Parts: sequence; structure tokens; C-alpha cells
Amino acid sequence: QVQLQESGPGLVKPSETLSLTCAVSGASITRTSYWWSWIRQPPGKGLEWMGAIGHGGGTYYNPSLKSRTSLSRDTSKNQFSLLLSSVTPEDTAVYYCAATPNLSDFRTTWSNRGQGTQVTVSS
Repeated sequence: QVQLQESGPGLVKPSETLSLTCAVSGASITRTSYWWSWIRQPPGKGLEWMGAIGHGGGTYYNPSLKSRTSLSRDTSKNQFSLLLSSVTPEDTAVYYCAATPNLSDFRTTWSNRGQGTQVTVSS
């Protein structure tokens, strides 16, 4: 059973860079079985896919966020991370890391998801 756990600061100031990490257990992020994504849900809105990283380290990004988003991974710790730069209050959301089986669309389908972490952008 794949399990994911997000960690990072709950409060970020405007114009700063948000940094979150996802610890994965039950599967290796270097195996071919899954894509690993970050998704978020702003207050009162639906889920928004932000980006994904594959077993080989390749990345895909939501075009609307691509200029501010970077995904990376630490294979020694079986973790992957999100950087979101130049944040504004509109980036306030619950952020989730998620896993998508290899043959599914990682932009819309997530078989496993962490519990989420609230991030508030405020001065």
C-alpha cells in the first residue's frame, strides 16, 4: 500500500518561495509503477494538478503554473519536493502529494493521496 506524507511550512509570505516535501512509503519513486504529483485545493474550489515527476526524474507541469513551479526528488530518501516561487495570497490552499498508476492520466487521476497540508500566504 502506497502511503504519502506532506511536510513543510504552514505560512509563507507573499513573494517568497513555497517549499514542500512528500515522503513516500510502500513503493519506490524510482520504480516504473507510478507517477508522483502535487495537487492543491484553494478554499471553496476544486482540485488543481500542479505537476508530476516520473520514475526517471522527468517532469511535467500545469501550463498555468509552469513558470513558477519546480519538482525534484531525493531518491536516497524516497521523497519528492515542490517549489512554488513568487507566491501570492491566491496560492493559499491545501497542498497534497499523490500517486498515479502508470497507465492513468496523472493530471486527473490519483490512486493514493497524502492527508494534505494547509499553506497560507500572508504577510
